[in-house]
Amino acid sequence: MKQGLHLKLGQQLTMTPQLQQAIRLLQLSTLDLQQEIQQALQENPMLEVEEEQPAPSATADEAPTAKEGPLDNPEQTASAADNMADSDFDAAMPDDLPVDTQWEDILPSSAPPPADGPGEDYDFEGRNSATESLKDHLLWQLNLTRLSDTDRIVALAIIDATDSNGRLNSSLEELLELFPVELEIEAEELNAVLHALQQFEPVGVFARDLQECLQLQLKQLPRDTPWLDQARVLINRHINQLSNGDFPQIMRRMKLPEDDLKEVLRLVQTLDPFPGKQIGGDDTEYIVPDVFVSKKDGRWVVELNPDTAPRLRINSHYAGMIKRADNSADNSYLRDNLQEARWFLKSLQSRNETMMKVASEIVRRQRNFLEYGEEAMKPLVLHDIAEAVEMHESTISRVTTRKYIHTPRGIFELKYFFSSHVATTSGGACSSTAIRALIKKLIAAENPRKPLSDSKLAQLLEDQGIQVARRTIAKYRDSLMIPPSNERKRLV
Repeated sequence: MKQGLHLKLGQQLTMTPQLQQAIRLLQLSTLDLQQEIQQALQENPMLEVEEEQPAPSATADEAPTAKEGPLDNPEQTASAADNMADSDFDAAMPDDLPVDTQWEDILPSSAPPPADGPGEDYDFEGRNSATESLKDHLLWQLNLTRLSDTDRIVALAIIDATDSNGRLNSSLEELLELFPVELEIEAEELNAVLHALQQFEPVGVFARDLQECLQLQLKQLPRDTPWLDQARVLINRHINQLSNGDFPQIMRRMKLPEDDLKEVLRLVQTLDPFPGKQIGGDDTEYIVPDVFVSKKDGRWVVELNPDTAPRLRINSHYAGMIKRADNSADNSYLRDNLQEARWFLKSLQSRNETMMKVASEIVRRQRNFLEYGEEAMKPLVLHDIAEAVEMHESTISRVTTRKYIHTPRGIFELKYFFSSHVATTSGGACSSTAIRALIKKLIAAENPRKPLSDSKLAQLLEDQGIQVARRTIAKYRDSLMIPPSNERKRLV
């Protein structure tokens, strides 16, 4: 093979560090962005938070422009600081200090003032403590129960086999195989320990199925509870007919009139099929909207949330120290951090501008949703927004992921406004979100005695000009967590 030199002309996209940083900030959520800003403030001495101060009174000629700020032109802020004199940044501390001088008298304290702090009765431990899980709650009750060492081992195995809903996932035969042979644990002993644990709180835990869970809760009710005996018969003998909504057969077998069966069903509906959810659970996550949409003077106005991130600027004191042209380590350190600070501020500004463009275009296209609700949602895909704002679809995907918009109809993720479409008989298109809203509306208005089947829902939508297959109706209904028609059947 002969070696040689050749010239080749071509184009190649280079991911500069500035571009990588801008893309990374663009896809961060609000909470992640706040953490990124806090980390940048800790690592870069050139960045600082702009303190909000009341603007002094100015004449009409001296009034500032509307959009001036530290993010608008960070280079101008730094260059202005470079022209400041060294004497402006001399420390105000005297050369000689008395021996008994306290540092607190010279340096301001970084601790918050105690006036606005919590009172004496503030529960720091309760505020910062983790939420108790169901397993912890059951172990706490187990420690208060007198059991032998062998029974305690069995009880721990049963607790480990219980899920977060309080349901026992393993059968007694499967649990029995887990214990060593030398413990000589028999099925009767395992069953006895299980019955003892089923007396724990919340009532209904350690049940092996739904029927046993409801039976355990009925046993804990007082004897004088109205319709208690009928409810026990219903759960013990007719739970299959109850799950299928076969109320005529239940009334015939239990010899109950319809009004009495309604009272029995009201008692059954007070029971909890998932008692474990009463304890623990996931911590509440609060959503901070990135964009606000409001109607002003008949127009929909899009505004960025100013509280999502603090306003940053370049520290004029450190920026003014960069005056020498030498290559000392200190001067190089300051210059590098100044350049990184400018890139960071520019990336933040680019993120805000991109989000405003995308959110404004989404609001413009989904104006009918803001006016009339989900049924007026229009079909929309990423390509439509990308073509309108002249950006790539991947950029639109980053902007709309984990970003939320506050509207008069609630808080939604920006991706919520994108949906596929279904053809209509008139030649148009209907959004899948609008079809789900129509299905939900039709089911809410149905007769509980004769709920609408999926085929009937498809026929009703076809009467409105929307052609949807029965399987598609079933898929949309499942996404709305609506049970099928046989499970929605109720007594009026």
